[in-house]
Amino acid sequence: MSVDYRSYMPKSTSRVRENVEWSIRYAYNATDKKSPRALIIGDSICYAYQRYVRKLLEDTCNVSFWASSACVTDPSYLRMLDFETDDGPFDVVCFNNGLHSLTTDRGEWEASYRSAVRYLRDKLPETTLLLTLCTPLKDPALTAISRELDDFAEALAEEQGLGTIDLFSPMDVRDRETDWSDCYHFKSDAVEVQAGIVSDAIRAALGGSQLSARREKAGRYHHHFAREGNEARLH
Repeated sequence: MSVDYRSYMPKSTSRVRENVEWSIRYAYNATDKKSPRALIIGDSICYAYQRYVRKLLEDTCNVSFWASSACVTDPSYLRMLDFETDDGPFDVVCFNNGLHSLTTDRGEWEASYRSAVRYLRDKLPETTLLLTLCTPLKDPALTAISRELDDFAEALAEEQGLGTIDLFSPMDVRDRETDWSDCYHFKSDAVEVQAGIVSDAIRAALGGSQLSARREKAGRYHHHFAREGNEARLH
């Protein structure tokens, strides 16, 4: 089935872009088309832990990541997401969006987040999709907003039988004075904990290998979490 990202785009958005918008992508071991591959999508939190995830999974799968400041309500978001997901195949996709959306109209964000998830499921029907929860912040008021965004993501995951990766709870109990480097970001010890959680989720999703239809056509093996559809829930 051909999937046109334009049909998933928000019809309108009131969001004002940040003064500097940025996007970073890496595909490690890009020439290896035989091994499983995980795609990690997020923001600067993702950018911080991706290199540790790559190291932790070096004997399990290859890692690609896309880290961006773009909110899912941005008119260009799905165009960029379409570009990233063309660079597969991917056995696991870990999807996060939210910390650059703390002041975005909540209804617009929820509708666009839901559309992005639907897009990923429609375009990559044989890929395990995991929703990565946003991390808490040093500021209690912003942390409360992040928690609300995570509540929506968890409810959507429950509704659609998707797995989640909980980065909020393990970080929220940590010391704000010693584990945060600024309001949003973490020092290395906490980042490595996040990487371990993400790596464990990806490794679990790759457990119990079987030959998928997609990789069978390409002559490649696909490692796939034993689940009913995408009904695994990872915490």
